[in-house]
Amino acid sequence: MTDTETHTQELWGGETRKAIANFPVSGEPIPVPVARWLGRIKAAAARVNGELGLLDPEKAERVAAAADRVAAGELDDQFPIDVFQTGSGTSSNMNANEVIASLAGDGVHANDDVNMGQSSNDVFPSAVHLAALDEIVHDLLPALGQLGDALDEKAQAFADVVKSGRTHWMDAVPVTLGQEFGGYAAQVREGKARVESTLERLGRIPLGGTAVGTGLNTHPEFAARVRERLAQDTGLSISAPADPFESQAARDGLVEASGALKTVAVSLTKIANDLRFLGSGPRAGLAEIFLPELQKGSSIMPGKVNPVIPEVVTQVAAQVIGNDQAIAIGGMQGHFELNVFVPLMARNLLQSIKLLASACRLLDEKCVAGIEANRERCESYAELTLSAATALNPYIGYDKATEIVKEASASGRSLREVARDAGVSDEVLDEALDYRKMARPH
Repeated sequence: MTDTETHTQELWGGETRKAIANFPVSGEPIPVPVARWLGRIKAAAARVNGELGLLDPEKAERVAAAADRVAAGELDDQFPIDVFQTGSGTSSNMNANEVIASLAGDGVHANDDVNMGQSSNDVFPSAVHLAALDEIVHDLLPALGQLGDALDEKAQAFADVVKSGRTHWMDAVPVTLGQEFGGYAAQVREGKARVESTLERLGRIPLGGTAVGTGLNTHPEFAARVRERLAQDTGLSISAPADPFESQAARDGLVEASGALKTVAVSLTKIANDLRFLGSGPRAGLAEIFLPELQKGSSIMPGKVNPVIPEVVTQVAAQVIGNDQAIAIGGMQGHFELNVFVPLMARNLLQSIKLLASACRLLDEKCVAGIEANRERCESYAELTLSAATALNPYIGYDKATEIVKEASASGRSLREVARDAGVSDEVLDEALDYRKMARPH
């Protein structure tokens, strides 16, 4: 059978056809990474079963070679079953068994050979966990790292740009633009660390538990050998569950990982919103930074430019937060020895990982990298903020400083001028109203 023939004919069998007919829901199949990880697991399982003398070596290698093709992405189009299917993922596991058996050739049975030592109840969630682990390690974490670095570079570039701080959306004591960007960089790095902290538990898979966690119909060495082979092949940290019944019945590792992704989404929302507010204007807004101009911002207003990347990032964050809610509900559906919302959780978690990784790269490459400071505007705001009178408190007290602020606000005069008229010496004013020093008191 040629590669062309592989992609122009259906390799699946009767169980897949039934599932296609039974679940015409969304038109969206299971996530591609999950299908490929089903291939990886079944390739490793076949080779281990061959080593254990449970499967004829020649047949085992044919099964493994076919499964390798699934893992390599050659057969993505052979997984058509809707993601909203039976909650154990049985239909997609059977789909994988049938495709691999068809590719492996004569004498290979989808259940007896390809599925040897396995059950949908332990294989499918194992594939979901490992797909998520793989995508986080190789896609999301690098994207978060690069975004953190980009923000840190801007923090250094803007280290001397003094401006007004803001609390409650109101003027506050001076800060530097670099300090703000340094805060964003730290927020991204903290988010990356939160995601990393979930990986150990995400890598604990239920493989070997078969139907209910007891390991019925599997060799006692099977699961450990398959995990070892998968870990060696991929470099991922894959381990046995803390308890086979916990691992079979609950999907708390997916819930935890999603929670970390939600936190990253919350952080990105804060950062993206700040960027578009800081860049608002250019004349009637804050205009403290210039965002890259990527495209026309209006079909009717000439010259208008919008903060399109921050807008995309906040939309992605909203989707990830919504996905997390569905994943949390899915995590509640561990009834006795099995959770029955695994396909839904797989869909949402893999989507969240992909969306966040893409959003981080966009924010890095198409927004943060091109941000420039409007130094003149920033420094003018630093001089205008009446909250700078806070620095006078140690010299003249809170109440007198409050009187000076009220007078300056009512008259439109500068703090320095009003304070001087109130009897504050120029020596004290020069010391207290040094805006750059105010932004770095220690």
